Amino acid sequence: MKTKYPVYVLSKSRYDCCYTAKFFTEDKLDFYLVVEKQEYDKYRHYFPNANILILPLESSGKGAIHVRNWIWSHSIKNGFERHWEFDDNIRCIRRLHKGKRIQINSNIAINIIEDFTDRYTNIAISGLNYTMFVMNDTKKQYYTNCHVYSGMLIKNNMPYRWRLNYNADTDLCLQVLHDEWCTVSFNQFMIDKVATMIMKGGNTNKYKGNGRLKMAKLLEFTWPQYVKTTWKFNRPQHSVAWKKFFKQTLKRRKDIDWNNIENKSYNIKLKEVKTIKTKSIKNFINNYNKIL
Repeated sequence: MKTKYPVYVLSKSRYDCCYTAKFFTEDKLDFYLVVEKQEYDKYRHYFPNANILILPLESSGKGAIHVRNWIWSHSIKNGFERHWEFDDNIRCIRRLHKGKRIQINSNIAINIIEDFTDRYTNIAISGLNYTMFVMNDTKKQYYTNCHVYSGMLIKNNMPYRWRLNYNADTDLCLQVLHDEWCTVSFNQFMIDKVATMIMKGGNTNKYKGNGRLKMAKLLEFTWPQYVKTTWKFNRPQHSVAWKKFFKQTLKRRKDIDWNNIENKSYNIKLKEVKTIKTKSIKNFINNYNKIL
């Protein structure tokens, strides 16, 4: 199973702990690992078979915004309608199924999200929610018109671009929602991501000291009609009343037979990757595979 759209992982100074590239490689997913020239040899050492793209000099050393916009341009030049951007600190993708968040091959999850997204005419950004925000009893398979985080499928032919040094993903989502496009964040498929400021490299240094206050205030200054700076989780945090401000609905394509969509099979099977010791999990797997 191959992805329809190109997948990019941007990484800086995490050659020895680039979790996303590691699990993508294990899943045999085709992806681009985007790095700066001076770190190429180190990344090649840890990922000898990866398809590594070296940033041009004009985009190197200027922060993640320049890298993300370069990726956007790269996908357009290669003739794609959308592209994926993943942060480099993701451990795996999980699927929510019958109250369990089960690790799933990333090819399958990405394919399903691509198929869903392409059925509508007005989805600008779709992606995967965080496991920390999806409970085992979450009923909704996805949320619309909300913040999409670190694994994003982005429509290419839009006038918007990455621009803020802090909260760039929230800003990009607000750009498209402000112009009445839709965003979709999936609960059915989630990214298991390392918390901000835990790992070295990346944007960790930006959030030290009063970085979180700067982050929230910059977003509030940019979008005063939507964003307020609050105090949550014992730290400054931006707050957006997404449901209050953005009520646009998904628009179906008219050239699709919607009655037959549910019949598509992705051949999802459970596989034992380590010894199962509990009877309940064994029964869960046996019962799941029997109905396929």
